Amino acid sequence: MTSVTNDAAGNAPLMLLDSAGLWFRAFYAIPDKVKSNDGRSINALRGFLDMTSQLITTHRPGRLVACLDLDWRPQFRVELLPTYKTHRVAEEGADGEEEVPDTLSPQVDMILEVLEAVGIATGGAVGLEADDVLGTLAAREEKDPVIVVSGDRDLLQVADDTPPGARCLYIGRGIAKAEMFGPAEVAERYGLPEDRPGRAYAELALLRGDPSDGLPGVPGIGEKTASKLLLQYGSLAAIREAADLSPSPLPARAATSIAASAGYLDAAWDVVWVRRDAEVALSGPDVLPTRARDPQRLAELAEELRIGAQVERLLTALRG
Repeated sequence: MTSVTNDAAGNAPLMLLDSAGLWFRAFYAIPDKVKSNDGRSINALRGFLDMTSQLITTHRPGRLVACLDLDWRPQFRVELLPTYKTHRVAEEGADGEEEVPDTLSPQVDMILEVLEAVGIATGGAVGLEADDVLGTLAAREEKDPVIVVSGDRDLLQVADDTPPGARCLYIGRGIAKAEMFGPAEVAERYGLPEDRPGRAYAELALLRGDPSDGLPGVPGIGEKTASKLLLQYGSLAAIREAADLSPSPLPARAATSIAASAGYLDAAWDVVWVRRDAEVALSGPDVLPTRARDPQRLAELAEELRIGAQVERLLTALRG
């Protein structure tokens, strides 16, 4: 896993975790064999703590925020695109509730309790997703280089060389195979204009679609075609202008499909684009502690939840 060193001024990175992405990944990657003292599942808890320890050890952030989904499917995005994350909605239960495995939901509370005892800040924004929290905290940072940790490729759009700079550590293939993306890497990997790869990635996603988010895309426009058009015309706006010309310089099928998708392209931009203006609230200071904030409570949790080894690894990582 490639690390990000301190910047020229010696500032340690601000690390922003896509927390739900980490605990879902841990839940499905780690067998549910060991239980807490009272029989509860702890596989996601153990995995989340170990991944966090590994990230801290590798990248040595000076500050860290575990970013949360206070609304995993915001109403404004659903109104713009009714298919947004529809397939993830639970068939039974409260309206709009995300389908989460029964043994995972209780572990989220455990994770948050451990983070509080350790003194690691969490952050959320009412009515918005973790993506918006990540995007906002990355965009407003003025001092330290930023590392956004996520397995969601949508976060590649935050990669930015504007000082202090932001990188996306993509963990879609696991922590051990994590890839660090700056603007140059995003442009090279996805065939995007080098002068605006972050925004162009969002335009690429809009054109090609994303089944995991219920984003239909423009019919007949896959990733390769979207990349080719963005490289040729520079932006989605320029592509749409070309599609509307008569005759259009675009291939006939592409021009027809893009023009016919005008309503979708207008509506779905704010679905794809990660917010940079969220009203983020933090649970406490984001400075990474060197020792537990509440060692007594942490010791109790370690015993009760049978996570002594995970807690010790995390404390070791914090001590550096």
